[in-house]
Amino acid sequence: MVRDGAGHSPLEEKMLDFVIDETRCIQCGECAADCPVNVIDASGGIPRIPESRQSYCIRCQHCLAVCPTAALSILGKNPDQSAAISPLPAEGIENLIKSRRSVRRYLPDAVDQAVLNRLMDVVAHAPTGKNQRQVRFTLVDDPRVMEAIRVQTMDGIRKAAVEDSLPDGLEYFAKFNAPFDQGRDIIFRHAPHMIIASSPRDAVTPEADPFIALSYFEFMAQSLGIGTVWCGYARWALQSVVPEIGRKLGIPADHRSMYVMMFGYPAVRYARTVQRDVQDVHLVSLADLEAGQ
Repeated sequence: MVRDGAGHSPLEEKMLDFVIDETRCIQCGECAADCPVNVIDASGGIPRIPESRQSYCIRCQHCLAVCPTAALSILGKNPDQSAAISPLPAEGIENLIKSRRSVRRYLPDAVDQAVLNRLMDVVAHAPTGKNQRQVRFTLVDDPRVMEAIRVQTMDGIRKAAVEDSLPDGLEYFAKFNAPFDQGRDIIFRHAPHMIIASSPRDAVTPEADPFIALSYFEFMAQSLGIGTVWCGYARWALQSVVPEIGRKLGIPADHRSMYVMMFGYPAVRYARTVQRDVQDVHLVSLADLEAGQ
Protein backbone atom coordinates (compact mmCIF):
# COMPACT_ATOMS: atom_id res chain seq x y z
CA MET A 1 0.00 0.00 0.00
CA VAL A 2 1.17 3.60 0.64
CA ARG A 3 3.67 4.89 3.14
CA ASP A 4 3.02 8.28 4.64
CA GLY A 5 5.54 11.12 4.59
CA ALA A 6 7.26 9.71 7.65
CA GLY A 7 7.87 6.44 5.84
CA HIS A 8 5.31 4.43 7.78
CA SER A 9 2.72 2.18 6.21
CA PRO A 10 -0.77 2.48 7.73
CA LEU A 11 -1.94 -0.51 5.71
CA GLU A 12 -0.15 -3.33 3.96
CA GLU A 13 -1.44 -6.10 1.75
CA LYS A 14 -0.85 -8.89 4.21
CA MET A 15 -0.59 -11.66 1.66
CA LEU A 16 2.06 -10.07 -0.57
CA ASP A 17 3.50 -7.43 1.76
CA PHE A 18 3.22 -4.97 -1.14
CA VAL A 19 4.51 -1.62 0.11
CA ILE A 20 5.06 1.68 -1.70
CA ASP A 21 7.32 4.36 -0.25
CA GLU A 22 5.37 7.49 -1.25
CA THR A 23 8.41 9.67 -0.64
CA ARG A 24 10.21 7.84 -3.47
CA CYS A 25 7.40 6.90 -5.84
CA ILE A 26 7.27 9.09 -8.97
CA GLN A 27 4.02 7.48 -10.16
CA CYS A 28 5.54 6.40 -13.47
CA GLY A 29 3.31 3.32 -13.67
CA GLU A 30 6.14 1.03 -14.79
CA CYS A 31 5.37 -1.55 -12.13
CA ALA A 32 1.81 -1.90 -13.39
CA ALA A 33 2.80 -1.88 -17.05
CA ASP A 34 5.41 -4.61 -16.56
CA CYS A 35 3.41 -6.93 -14.31
CA PRO A 36 3.06 -10.23 -16.25
CA VAL A 37 -0.37 -10.98 -14.76
CA ASN A 38 -1.69 -7.41 -14.48
CA VAL A 39 -2.40 -7.44 -10.76
CA ILE A 40 -1.05 -3.94 -10.04
CA ASP A 41 -3.37 -0.97 -10.39
CA ALA A 42 -1.65 2.40 -10.88
CA SER A 43 -4.68 4.25 -12.23
CA GLY A 44 -4.93 6.28 -9.03
CA GLY A 45 -1.31 7.41 -9.15
CA ILE A 46 0.18 5.40 -6.29
CA PRO A 47 0.32 1.70 -7.26
CA ARG A 48 -1.70 -0.84 -5.31
CA ILE A 49 -2.79 -4.45 -5.64
CA PRO A 50 -6.53 -4.91 -5.11
CA GLU A 51 -7.33 -7.70 -2.69
CA SER A 52 -9.29 -9.49 -5.41
CA ARG A 53 -6.14 -9.71 -7.56
CA GLN A 54 -3.56 -10.75 -4.97
CA SER A 55 -3.96 -14.48 -5.50
CA TYR A 56 -2.94 -14.10 -9.16
CA CYS A 57 0.50 -12.70 -8.30
CA ILE A 58 3.26 -15.12 -9.39
CA ARG A 59 5.88 -13.53 -7.08
CA CYS A 60 8.29 -12.79 -9.91
CA GLN A 61 9.34 -9.45 -8.37
CA HIS A 62 9.27 -7.72 -11.78
CA CYS A 63 7.67 -4.75 -10.05
CA LEU A 64 10.53 -4.44 -7.57
CA ALA A 65 13.11 -4.80 -10.35
CA VAL A 66 11.56 -2.27 -12.74
CA CYS A 67 10.91 0.53 -10.23
CA PRO A 68 13.43 3.28 -11.13
CA THR A 69 13.48 4.85 -7.66
CA ALA A 70 13.44 1.74 -5.45
CA ALA A 71 10.08 2.85 -4.05
CA LEU A 72 8.43 -0.57 -4.20
CA SER A 73 8.78 -3.51 -1.87
CA ILE A 74 6.99 -6.85 -2.19
CA LEU A 75 7.21 -10.11 -0.26
CA GLY A 76 9.13 -8.26 2.42
CA LYS A 77 12.08 -7.60 0.09
CA ASN A 78 14.05 -4.38 0.59
CA PRO A 79 14.78 -2.89 -2.88
CA ASP A 80 17.90 -1.21 -1.52
CA GLN A 81 19.40 -4.66 -0.97
CA SER A 82 19.02 -5.66 -4.64
CA ALA A 83 22.09 -5.32 -6.84
CA ALA A 84 22.03 -2.64 -9.50
CA ILE A 85 21.93 -3.94 -13.05
CA SER A 86 25.00 -3.10 -15.13
CA PRO A 87 25.51 -4.08 -18.79
CA LEU A 88 27.87 -7.00 -19.42
CA PRO A 89 30.30 -7.02 -22.34
CA ALA A 90 28.93 -9.27 -25.07
CA GLU A 91 32.44 -10.45 -25.93
CA GLY A 92 32.93 -11.85 -22.44
CA ILE A 93 29.64 -13.74 -22.48
CA GLU A 94 30.36 -15.04 -25.96
CA ASN A 95 33.79 -16.32 -24.89
CA LEU A 96 32.30 -17.98 -21.80
CA ILE A 97 29.78 -19.86 -23.93
CA LYS A 98 32.21 -20.84 -26.67
CA SER A 99 34.96 -21.91 -24.25
CA ARG A 100 32.74 -24.20 -22.17
CA ARG A 101 33.96 -27.80 -22.23
CA SER A 102 32.57 -30.99 -20.76
CA VAL A 103 35.11 -31.75 -18.04
CA ARG A 104 35.77 -35.41 -17.34
CA ARG A 105 39.03 -35.04 -15.37
CA TYR A 106 38.79 -33.60 -11.87
CA LEU A 107 41.01 -32.82 -8.94
CA PRO A 108 39.91 -34.59 -5.74
CA ASP A 109 39.71 -31.33 -3.78
CA ALA A 110 36.35 -30.17 -2.47
CA VAL A 111 35.01 -26.90 -3.83
CA ASP A 112 35.10 -24.19 -1.18
CA GLN A 113 31.81 -23.87 0.71
CA ALA A 114 31.59 -20.14 0.01
CA VAL A 115 31.81 -20.89 -3.72
CA LEU A 116 29.09 -23.55 -3.42
CA ASN A 117 26.88 -21.08 -1.59
CA ARG A 118 27.43 -18.52 -4.33
CA LEU A 119 26.56 -21.04 -7.01
CA MET A 120 23.33 -22.02 -5.29
CA ASP A 121 22.41 -18.38 -4.77
CA VAL A 122 22.77 -17.74 -8.50
CA VAL A 123 20.92 -20.87 -9.61
CA ALA A 124 17.95 -19.75 -7.50
CA HIS A 125 17.46 -17.03 -10.14
CA ALA A 126 16.97 -19.49 -13.01
CA PRO A 127 13.56 -18.99 -14.63
CA THR A 128 10.82 -21.58 -14.25
CA GLY A 129 7.39 -21.92 -15.83
CA LYS A 130 5.02 -19.37 -14.29
CA ASN A 131 7.74 -18.67 -11.71
CA GLN A 132 6.65 -21.75 -9.76
CA ARG A 133 10.23 -22.42 -8.62
CA GLN A 134 9.55 -26.06 -7.79
CA VAL A 135 12.94 -27.34 -8.93
CA ARG A 136 14.63 -29.42 -6.26
CA PHE A 137 18.42 -29.30 -6.13
CA THR A 138 19.98 -32.44 -4.70
CA LEU A 139 23.53 -31.37 -3.95
CA VAL A 140 26.47 -33.56 -2.93
CA ASP A 141 28.87 -31.09 -1.33
CA ASP A 142 31.09 -33.64 0.43
CA PRO A 143 33.55 -35.74 -1.65
CA ARG A 144 33.24 -38.53 0.93
CA VAL A 145 29.53 -38.76 0.24
CA MET A 146 30.26 -38.74 -3.48
CA GLU A 147 32.64 -41.64 -3.04
CA ALA A 148 29.98 -43.61 -1.13
CA ILE A 149 27.48 -42.96 -3.93
CA ARG A 150 30.06 -44.09 -6.48
CA VAL A 151 30.77 -47.37 -4.65
CA GLN A 152 27.13 -48.17 -3.89
CA THR A 153 26.11 -47.46 -7.48
CA MET A 154 28.74 -49.78 -8.88
CA ASP A 155 27.83 -52.47 -6.33
CA GLY A 156 24.21 -52.18 -7.47
CA ILE A 157 25.18 -52.44 -11.13
CA ARG A 158 27.35 -55.48 -10.40
CA LYS A 159 24.48 -57.17 -8.56
CA ALA A 160 22.01 -56.37 -11.35
CA ALA A 161 24.42 -57.75 -13.94
CA VAL A 162 24.82 -61.02 -12.04
CA GLU A 163 21.05 -61.33 -11.64
CA ASP A 164 20.48 -60.39 -15.29
CA SER A 165 18.10 -57.63 -14.15
CA LEU A 166 19.60 -54.63 -15.93
CA PRO A 167 16.85 -52.65 -17.73
CA ASP A 168 16.33 -53.23 -21.42
CA GLY A 169 18.66 -51.04 -23.43
CA LEU A 170 20.95 -50.42 -20.46
CA GLU A 171 22.66 -53.81 -20.33
CA TYR A 172 25.92 -52.12 -21.35
CA PHE A 173 26.24 -50.77 -17.80
CA ALA A 174 27.66 -54.19 -16.91
CA LYS A 175 30.73 -53.28 -18.95
CA PHE A 176 31.57 -50.46 -16.52
CA ASN A 177 32.47 -52.85 -13.71
CA ALA A 178 35.85 -54.04 -15.02
CA PRO A 179 37.17 -50.50 -15.69
CA PHE A 180 35.95 -49.44 -12.22
CA ASP A 181 37.92 -52.28 -10.64
CA GLN A 182 40.96 -50.91 -12.47
CA GLY A 183 40.44 -47.38 -11.14
CA ARG A 184 38.37 -45.87 -13.97
CA ASP A 185 35.08 -44.27 -13.06
CA ILE A 186 33.20 -44.09 -16.35
CA ILE A 187 29.91 -43.00 -14.79
CA PHE A 188 30.86 -40.27 -12.30
CA ARG A 189 34.34 -39.46 -13.66
CA HIS A 190 35.80 -39.28 -10.15
CA ALA A 191 34.13 -35.88 -9.73
CA PRO A 192 34.08 -34.72 -6.09
CA HIS A 193 30.61 -33.19 -6.40
CA MET A 194 27.25 -33.78 -8.01
CA ILE A 195 24.08 -31.73 -8.39
CA ILE A 196 20.73 -33.12 -9.52
CA ALA A 197 17.91 -30.86 -10.64
CA SER A 198 14.43 -32.37 -10.65
CA SER A 199 10.85 -31.19 -11.01
CA PRO A 200 7.50 -32.63 -9.96
CA ARG A 201 5.35 -34.03 -12.73
CA ASP A 202 2.56 -31.54 -11.99
CA ALA A 203 4.75 -28.46 -12.50
CA VAL A 204 3.82 -26.15 -15.37
CA THR A 205 7.03 -26.91 -17.30
CA PRO A 206 8.64 -29.90 -15.57
CA GLU A 207 10.67 -30.98 -18.60
CA ALA A 208 12.37 -27.62 -19.14
CA ASP A 209 12.90 -26.29 -15.61
CA PRO A 210 15.72 -28.63 -14.46
CA PHE A 211 17.70 -28.11 -17.67
CA ILE A 212 17.40 -24.34 -17.49
CA ALA A 213 18.55 -24.41 -13.86
CA LEU A 214 21.57 -26.59 -14.61
CA SER A 215 22.50 -24.34 -17.54
CA TYR A 216 22.61 -21.37 -15.19
CA PHE A 217 24.64 -23.43 -12.72
CA GLU A 218 27.06 -24.51 -15.42
CA PHE A 219 27.91 -21.06 -16.73
CA MET A 220 28.30 -19.58 -13.27
CA ALA A 221 30.57 -22.51 -12.37
CA GLN A 222 32.60 -21.90 -15.53
CA SER A 223 33.09 -18.27 -14.58
CA LEU A 224 34.45 -19.38 -11.19
CA GLY A 225 36.93 -21.85 -12.67
CA ILE A 226 34.86 -24.94 -11.87
CA GLY A 227 34.40 -27.69 -14.43
CA THR A 228 31.11 -29.44 -15.14
CA VAL A 229 29.75 -32.28 -17.22
CA TRP A 230 26.16 -33.14 -18.10
CA CYS A 231 26.11 -36.75 -16.97
CA GLY A 232 23.66 -38.98 -18.80
CA TYR A 233 25.27 -42.12 -17.40
CA ALA A 234 24.64 -40.93 -13.84
CA ARG A 235 21.08 -39.96 -14.67
CA TRP A 236 20.26 -43.37 -16.16
CA ALA A 237 22.05 -45.18 -13.34
CA LEU A 238 20.22 -43.36 -10.55
CA GLN A 239 16.87 -43.26 -12.29
CA SER A 240 16.68 -46.68 -13.92
CA VAL A 241 19.59 -49.04 -13.25
CA VAL A 242 19.92 -48.64 -9.45
CA PRO A 243 16.90 -46.48 -8.55
CA GLU A 244 17.28 -47.49 -4.90
CA ILE A 245 20.38 -45.28 -4.79
CA GLY A 246 18.42 -42.42 -6.30
CA ARG A 247 15.80 -42.83 -3.58
CA LYS A 248 18.52 -42.71 -0.92
CA LEU A 249 19.52 -39.30 -2.26
CA GLY A 250 16.10 -37.95 -1.39
CA ILE A 251 14.74 -37.25 -4.86
CA PRO A 252 10.93 -37.18 -4.39
CA ALA A 253 9.02 -40.05 -6.00
CA ASP A 254 6.84 -37.67 -8.00
CA HIS A 255 9.86 -35.97 -9.59
CA ARG A 256 10.01 -37.57 -13.01
CA SER A 257 12.03 -34.94 -14.88
CA MET A 258 15.61 -34.84 -13.64
CA TYR A 259 19.18 -34.54 -14.82
CA VAL A 260 22.58 -34.93 -13.22
CA MET A 261 25.64 -32.71 -13.43
CA MET A 262 29.06 -33.60 -12.05
CA PHE A 263 31.39 -30.78 -11.07
CA GLY A 264 34.61 -29.86 -9.33
CA TYR A 265 37.96 -28.21 -9.89
CA PRO A 266 39.21 -29.43 -13.28
CA ALA A 267 42.42 -31.41 -13.70
CA VAL A 268 42.65 -30.16 -17.29
CA ARG A 269 43.10 -26.72 -18.81
CA TYR A 270 41.83 -25.87 -22.28
CA ALA A 271 43.77 -23.26 -24.22
CA ARG A 272 41.27 -22.19 -26.86
CA THR A 273 37.74 -22.53 -28.12
CA VAL A 274 36.70 -25.03 -30.75
CA GLN A 275 35.28 -24.09 -34.16
CA ARG A 276 31.71 -24.96 -35.01
CA ASP A 277 29.26 -24.13 -37.76
CA VAL A 278 25.53 -23.75 -37.32
CA GLN A 279 24.03 -27.09 -38.33
CA ASP A 280 20.38 -26.38 -38.99
CA VAL A 281 18.67 -23.01 -39.28
CA HIS A 282 15.34 -22.62 -41.03
CA LEU A 283 14.31 -19.04 -41.74
CA VAL A 284 10.55 -18.73 -41.67
CA SER A 285 9.13 -16.80 -44.62
CA LEU A 286 5.75 -15.33 -45.40
CA ALA A 287 5.40 -18.10 -48.00
CA ASP A 288 5.61 -20.68 -45.18
CA LEU A 289 2.78 -18.96 -43.34
CA GLU A 290 0.66 -18.54 -46.44
CA ALA A 291 1.09 -22.12 -47.65
CA GLY A 292 -2.14 -24.05 -47.77
CA GLN A 293 -4.36 -20.98 -47.43
